[in-house]
Order: sequence, then C-alpha cells, then structure tokens
Amino acid sequence: MIAEVMAAGALVWRQRSGKIEVLLVHRPTYGDWTIPKGKADPGESLDMCAIREVEEETGVPIRLCAPLGRVDYRLSSGRSKHTAYWLARPLGKGCDARRARDKVSPAKKKEIDDTAWFSLDKAHRVATYDSDRELLGRLADLLEDGKADTRTLIIARHERAKKRSAWKGGEEDRPLTKGGAKRAERLADALTARGITRLISSPWKRCRDSFVPYADATNLTIETAGELTEEAHSNKPGATAALIENVLADLAEPTAVCVHRPTLPTIIEVMEKSSQHRAARQFPDTDPWLKPGEIIVAHVVSRAGNPRIVAAERLRP
Repeated sequence: MIAEVMAAGALVWRQRSGKIEVLLVHRPTYGDWTIPKGKADPGESLDMCAIREVEEETGVPIRLCAPLGRVDYRLSSGRSKHTAYWLARPLGKGCDARRARDKVSPAKKKEIDDTAWFSLDKAHRVATYDSDRELLGRLADLLEDGKADTRTLIIARHERAKKRSAWKGGEEDRPLTKGGAKRAERLADALTARGITRLISSPWKRCRDSFVPYADATNLTIETAGELTEEAHSNKPGATAALIENVLADLAEPTAVCVHRPTLPTIIEVMEKSSQHRAARQFPDTDPWLKPGEIIVAHVVSRAGNPRIVAAERLRP
C-alpha cells in the first residue's frame, strides 16, 4: 500500500483599523501565493504541524481556532495527500503558551521568499488555487455570521490512572500510570497549539497531573475546583454544571478543564445546551464518553453574555 501524505496549515487572520486581513506566502518554486502549510514530521500531530509550518513560513506564532476542513488530492507519485486546515489568530509575544513550544527555524528563501497580509478581497484575487479561495470564502461566511472570532474551551478527561483495585491509598491521591504520565506530554501539545492560558482541574491527583507537563512548561498555575471531583459530582451534580456554565459565560481567555469520567454526562449536557446543532454532533453520547486523555475542543462566541459553541473537535492527542 502506498503511504498517504499528511499535512496541515492554517488560515491566519487579524483585524487592523476595522479591516480583516489574512496571511499568505509566496513560493518561488511554484510561483504561487497560498495559505501556509506543510507536511507533518514523523510522529507529529497535525495541530502541532500546523502551528510549526505557519511560524516557519511566516515568522508569526499562532493559536489554532475552529477547524476549516481538509483538502485532498493525488500527487504525481500516485500518493494521496490530505491537508487539514484551521482558522488561526496571531499569538501575542508575551503569551504563556509560547513557552511550551520548540523553537522553529525560518523556511529557506528558495521555499518561501515573501509573506504578506492581504485584505480578504485582495487575498481572494491573489490566491493561486481554487482550494485556497474556497477556504477564504469559508472565513468570509463565518465573519458575516459572527462565528469567526471564537474563544477556546477544552474539556479533557484525565490520562490513564492506576486501577482502583491496585491502589491502596485514598481515591483523591490515585496517580497516573507511567504511560498516562507520558501521554500527558502529548496533551500539552494540544493545549499549546490552541494557546491555552488558563488551567482548571479537579483537585484530585490524576487530573492535576494530566496538566502538569503543560503547567511546568508555561509557568501557569493549575486552578482547582472541588465541584469537579467524582465525590462532589455524585453528591451535587448541579454544582458541577454551574461551574461549567460559569466558565463558558466568562471565557475571557483560552481555557482547559480536566475532569473525571463520571462528571462528563453533566458537563456534556451543559455544553450541548450552549451548542449549535452541528457542533453538538461532535459530543459523545454514550459511556465512557471520552477515553483517558481524550479532549473536546469547543469554539465559543459570546453575544450579550450568551455563550454559543459554534464548532467543536473531539480528539485524543
């Protein structure tokens, strides 16, 4: 079987003087203007590939926002190439999320010899490929519908923990397995790719430790909320629901929340009530809801204090 080529990129946009601008790159080998993108390195996730490629080609660090879909085509070699795209925003120079990223080397001039911010209309005229123009059109539609400028909320189930039957201590101190602790490093990749700057967790060890690699890399403090423990949820699920409702309503910065499996039905119900139908279809509806370490990435807009989830992703880093 011929191996497929996996790639990723991002349509980066900003607002300057009331006008929308998007970032394109020029490739001298092809003589084209296009959305920055590139092939994933071996073992690299597509979201990390997207932020790396954009920074290599443009020098602009980004945070991923809502997914834009995938472009598929066949190469002259006969291999299929699949490129995943996200909307993205530039990441501020002082953003804590940048500390969790490896340094990147600028693309060579023979690969990228120019980058430029274009108005949306001009970008549509300048872009070489129909597939890029289609993505630009999707951004235009989202802007018109008020769904482009989103804030990110990640709900994460903690990584794999030691079995209850094998643990002699208190439930609040049951730790991650060695494999779970290792996988927490991949969870950190998903968090930095989305520019997470606020961490909220159940105070129980297995949840906190799922965020420790990212917290250590970024110097962020892990906030704890007793309403997120299994015990608190069993006694008073309404308090767990109220906490998530408040996080959604006050989502001032990209935020991640680490929780236990038994709390997920309540949390997902809250999110479904705030979701448009298309986004809600990404939410699980049967036990175990999420696998250990699996996450839901919700993209939220807020109008008059009414948060709406307009897009969602479900993935296991």
